[in-house]
Amino acid sequence: MAAVRPRRSVLYMPGSNARALEKAKTLAADALILDLEDSVAPDAKDAARALVAQSVAAGGYGHRELIVRVNGLDTPWGHADLVDAATMGADGVLLPKVSDVELVRRAVDILDGAGGAPDLPIWCMMETARAMFRADQIADHPRVDCLVMGTSDLAKELHAAHTPLRLPMITSLGLCLLAARAAGVSILDGVSLDLQDEDGFRDACIQGAELGFDGKTVIHPKQLEAANAAFAPSPEAVDRAHKMIAAFEEARAAGKGVVVVDGKLVENLHVAEAKRLVALADAIASAAG
Repeated sequence: MAAVRPRRSVLYMPGSNARALEKAKTLAADALILDLEDSVAPDAKDAARALVAQSVAAGGYGHRELIVRVNGLDTPWGHADLVDAATMGADGVLLPKVSDVELVRRAVDILDGAGGAPDLPIWCMMETARAMFRADQIADHPRVDCLVMGTSDLAKELHAAHTPLRLPMITSLGLCLLAARAAGVSILDGVSLDLQDEDGFRDACIQGAELGFDGKTVIHPKQLEAANAAFAPSPEAVDRAHKMIAAFEEARAAGKGVVVVDGKLVENLHVAEAKRLVALADAIASAAG
């Protein structure tokens, strides 16, 4: 089984804020998006790029995955962002507003031409209506490692409302989930903007986990605890997974083709999911340790 990397909580950090970048070293986020795009004013773009590069080089972020979100290639800063990100030492690059796979190809050409590692992962913001129809092509690109739902921009483009059950988003969320799972890449749920509605945020995390997302992007440290809890396997689920794996292996060793655990039939597909849950739980425990 391929290594499982927890991405329960992925926190956006403004690339122009030195204090925030330092504080991030102590936060319980699985990954950090060091942002050069939306959270950085136009006159601070160049300084933010230099600060992010300096912060990544300095290290101290421990197990946290570091992803640099660049500006779009249709802006004055996008090309330079990619050139610098290629050799920063970050764990990946997040492209905004990816509407087709051609944008991914252009970004890869720039990264590779700037001396980036040939396997430097690409994450893609899925935040336009057109992207929903091309999600499978985007996810299938060999360098794409993760899809990130940009539900705020998507809602604006769709003229959709932000509702507690997020029904206006369900079609888009489902299309991207299908594409990610078909391609074997990760997928992260979009942000929740109301920092006062803690119950609503917790419900959104639970909904995202039930839908099948690997984690949630967040905009404030106060949201980390709920996201980490919702997207981690429960102790009961891990115990059951161990039980299923052991029973299946025992039955197979005895030449039996049917396994029943707690009155439920267990097949290969259930064991594969059980092993994934155990691997995720082990990875979370390892990072915490």
